[in-house]
Amino acid sequence: MTEPKPTISFVDFDQIDIRVGTIEQVEEIDGSNKLMKLHVDFGEFQRQIIAGIKQERENPAEMVGLQALFVVNLKPRKMAGELSEGMLFDIGYSDGICPCLAIPERPVPNGTRAG
Repeated sequence: MTEPKPTISFVDFDQIDIRVGTIEQVEEIDGSNKLMKLHVDFGEFQRQIIAGIKQERENPAEMVGLQALFVVNLKPRKMAGELSEGMLFDIGYSDGICPCLAIPERPVPNGTRAG
């Protein structure tokens, strides 16, 4: 494992909006061998999240119906011609291990905030 990242203030951390959402649909993106399009329900709003999960999971469609953590206040960004409106909170990728979802230990309402 690597050393922890530099210390940030609680004020900096509090600016990150991490919420629980249910993955409603997983779609292929034409021409991409890494990216998949996730349609995620956050209760009061829906988002399209582009995530590099295609090669990390044998069957990405198995994620449908699962709740996971997402960062929802990142500036929207075009990836492979598709708009991503947030980021999937995966665990392990940065450390070179097969990633897994950060999930709540029990079902909670979509849109519930972390922290």
